[in-house]
Amino acid sequence: MRTTLLTSVQVARFVAAGYLRLDGVIPDELNDQAIEVLEAGIPRPPYGTPVTQAYTEGTFARRLIEVPEVAGALRSLVGPDPTVDHHAVHVREPKGGHAQPLHADAIIDTRMDAFDVQLMYYPREVNAEMGGTLVVPGSHLRRTNESDTGRYQNLRGQTRLTCPAGTVMLLHHGIWHGGRRNDSDVRRYMFKIRFNPTVPQVRLWDTSDLDDPAVAGELARHFPWYEKATARLEVHNRVRVWRALTADPTFDIDYWTTRVNNRPGRVA
Repeated sequence: MRTTLLTSVQVARFVAAGYLRLDGVIPDELNDQAIEVLEAGIPRPPYGTPVTQAYTEGTFARRLIEVPEVAGALRSLVGPDPTVDHHAVHVREPKGGHAQPLHADAIIDTRMDAFDVQLMYYPREVNAEMGGTLVVPGSHLRRTNESDTGRYQNLRGQTRLTCPAGTVMLLHHGIWHGGRRNDSDVRRYMFKIRFNPTVPQVRLWDTSDLDDPAVAGELARHFPWYEKATARLEVHNRVRVWRALTADPTFDIDYWTTRVNNRPGRVA
């Protein structure tokens, strides 16, 4: 299967923001079939089923995740042969429903050396009137328990997805997000799959640009909802993730992680 691996800069962007957009990468052939397939329903495999067993060859879901850009991004983030945690079809009716509370998709998860990836696929164009998925960039390493953030209505710098048909978003499992109300006259569809890695998530992407200064630039990004001190905490947490992903315990930005990891004179 042909794949297009992510670059180090792209993976660093994912580590900083908590998500990656692949706009319009799914071909029209699949987008045209999607609504009928999603309306009919896709059988849900048991938790932790290998991808090849969850979605057999030739099925819609299998063809979706084998699109080269999608397959390469998944391999770069969760590695070969991940398992399917679960999947779901989300439909927002026209002129109906209410905004989903801001939330993360799991109990508090303190892992820094591993993460799950959630794929969200939009078979039709999503415009502003259709609402879309709201995401708070850079929130994924601020650990919360599911809907603890539900009382927050808006945060500076939040993004509400508008996109062309065939767009895929890949999200860190901890990102704060929520589906918006659909004020349009058409149904809004989204198909979500959560993937669990089965191998160490170490240098799985194209690392030829690992020393590019743009990598540190991505990891040092600030987002509008941060205050100065909390921004430092987020950068520190990103460095911890990047050290795990690259197996490089010396990587740092502004000495924050080296400083707090200093244990002089300790005997292992």
